[in-house]
Amino acid sequence: MTHQLILKKPLAFFDLETTGINIAKDRIIDICVIKALPGGEVVSKTQRVHPGMPIPLESSMIHGIYDDDVKDAPPFKSVARTLSQFLDGCDLAGFNCNRFDVPLLVEEFLRANVDFDMKNRRLVDAQRIFHLMEPRNLSAAYRFYCNKELIGAHGAEADTIATLEVLDAQVQRYMGMVAKADSGQEVIFDNDIDMLHSLTANKNVDLAGRMIINDKGEEVFNFGKHKGSPVLDVLKKEPSFYDWILKGEFPLDTKRRLTEIRLRMFSNGLTSSSKR
Repeated sequence: MTHQLILKKPLAFFDLETTGINIAKDRIIDICVIKALPGGEVVSKTQRVHPGMPIPLESSMIHGIYDDDVKDAPPFKSVARTLSQFLDGCDLAGFNCNRFDVPLLVEEFLRANVDFDMKNRRLVDAQRIFHLMEPRNLSAAYRFYCNKELIGAHGAEADTIATLEVLDAQVQRYMGMVAKADSGQEVIFDNDIDMLHSLTANKNVDLAGRMIINDKGEEVFNFGKHKGSPVLDVLKKEPSFYDWILKGEFPLDTKRRLTEIRLRMFSNGLTSSSKR
């Protein structure tokens, strides 16, 4: 397999099969990574993982992976460092990866105490491009862009290969066309990862989207009674809300990002007590 994407560094396509869709509670059971290299070549890695918990039947009926299939597989912690090394220096791509796969992957690395830095990685979500240009699902995208039927849908390897081929075909199909991002800004579609990232990126502060950036550029909560309220304002007026989140069933990444904002508040002297 080859690709025609113009890359300055590897772009790692990946897909996860999991025990469920709760980022804080559920675990990876199958992962496939296919690295598209700047020269046009691809390399792949597929790993079955023991989740350390029973796989719910409703999940098994979707992806076809049952408890017996993972009983001899290693836990994620055992493969985390090797996987992190395989992804070292890569941007990330997938199908609906920004909303689920990326947050859960980072969460698993955090649980394994592996520092998987996301700050310098660009994210490209082929589903966002597809929904912007041709709203459907992966099987339909594969049929539309590649003129092929997706055999083995909901299998990590089949879905990952299909996603690479879909994005490759999207770039060739929409080259030079005008696309409108969620912000309303119009961009010229190009074979450029920075453009693809800007077109498909979200405004999340944390990967799970519990905090987002509003139109004023402020970090605001995106759930519950404080939805839409600036995070700094809430932390100043209701310090106990921070403790509630840290003790609650929130993703570790959410807690980490909130802690960073809180520490920044202290370092800037923005606590309510400092204004008395």
